[in-house]
Amino acid sequence: MEHFGSITQFLEDKNVLVLGAAGFLAKIFVEKILRVQPNVKKVYLLLRAADADSATKRLHNEILKKNLFKLLKENHGEKFNSFISEKVTVVPGDISQEEFNLKDSNLVKELYNETNVIVNLAATTNFDERYDAALDLNTFGVKHVLNFAKNCINLRVLVHVSTAYVCGEKGGLITEEPYKMGVSLNGVTGLDINVEKKVVEEKLKMLQQKGASDNDVKFAMKDLGIKRAKMYGWPNTYVFTKAMGEMLVGTMKENLPIVIVRPTMITSTYKEPFPGWVEGVRTIDSIIVAYGKGKLTCFLADIEAVFDVIPADIVVNAMMVAMAKHANQSIDDNIYHVGSSVGNPVRYRNLKDYTFRYFTAKPCLDKEGKLIKVGTVTVLENMNSFQRYMFIRYMLPLKGLELVNTTFCHFFDGTYFDINKKVQTVMRLVDLYKPYLFFDGLFDNTNAEKMQKEARQSGVEMDLFYFDPKMIDWEDYFMNVHIPGIVKYCFK
Repeated sequence: MEHFGSITQFLEDKNVLVLGAAGFLAKIFVEKILRVQPNVKKVYLLLRAADADSATKRLHNEILKKNLFKLLKENHGEKFNSFISEKVTVVPGDISQEEFNLKDSNLVKELYNETNVIVNLAATTNFDERYDAALDLNTFGVKHVLNFAKNCINLRVLVHVSTAYVCGEKGGLITEEPYKMGVSLNGVTGLDINVEKKVVEEKLKMLQQKGASDNDVKFAMKDLGIKRAKMYGWPNTYVFTKAMGEMLVGTMKENLPIVIVRPTMITSTYKEPFPGWVEGVRTIDSIIVAYGKGKLTCFLADIEAVFDVIPADIVVNAMMVAMAKHANQSIDDNIYHVGSSVGNPVRYRNLKDYTFRYFTAKPCLDKEGKLIKVGTVTVLENMNSFQRYMFIRYMLPLKGLELVNTTFCHFFDGTYFDINKKVQTVMRLVDLYKPYLFFDGLFDNTNAEKMQKEARQSGVEMDLFYFDPKMIDWEDYFMNVHIPGIVKYCFK
């Protein structure tokens, strides 16, 4: 545990390669390094781009322009651009390809010789992503990362960011255990990553031969991902491909010093660089947005269930402490759940209460500038209740509607909409999110707790690298940090 006593000291004069650098969590990670350790030697940012110019444009437009970097800009003033030029190098590449499809041989050589830390944050997090895309990035991308890491002669540690939900729909206490290659969640045998690749290739070939449209191919790939995931016990393409990525870590790591970090549902920043920064509508936030806009009429969930959320800066801090702790160590199975469900649980009934109180006190404005009045929502605690609700709301005549048949409805002004299509879309979304709305698992964080204790004892700057979920007052966080952040950055 060399340098474990100080994270900033560990980062000093290090070369850090960040994969998936344009992602939400990656931006926070990069900002944190540059802010707390300006003497980092170099931060390499792998960005999917055709060339260095395109990657540089992405750096400025999708990363540095974000409000997230305002404190760093204030700290450096007029020297900010020169600081970035000195410390940050863009790497145009793609982890779904061998050697990340890097074109510049000199840059490849530099990365192999200089990289001390690799942080893999590259992923597609869409639950029903095209299977070919998810497999390339979340599974085979990990293979390419591991192969690349083995060529880095001065590598100290590789941090692979997964998700706590690789557990599927398992309930009870979910431990920080690895997923063994080929072992399914439901006992079905035959799970083979190379076979999955062949299944995709054969399906694409068949679709091509049939002359399928791009749209047909897209939906066929989405359906294939869900089908293959459910075949082996996972609820969606995202967690299935992430689980297979973890399996590759287990079989390919050899003597590499690797840490797997499994965050739960990530929310806006708790404290740093300032409270409430968020980007995009993420997981539970879709409920908050819909409610604030007055569009949430029902809520499908076990209202007493714990939902595991964790602020993004806490995840980043846990990554950094784990990074320093396990540098130069190739001990088996360094896995950390970063979540709140065991140490500091929050429930759906809390979320319902917080959103009602917030938007009642601070209502949003509609397109005409009028205040949006929110009310209580219908809580549906099982699928039977939901299906009954959908029938009453959409399949029976409603005020202002004339029912033509069970497929099409029209307003009296003659505007038609396909009611079956609307219902099918809603049902598909419900099917995707149902495993989490009724999820009854709690994520054991014994390893994270142990690391926290060791960090305190060994002198880690815990004021800078805090990651204890017990420090969060959920009412204060949701009412004064997270929901205001959602309103500021996500409402249109």
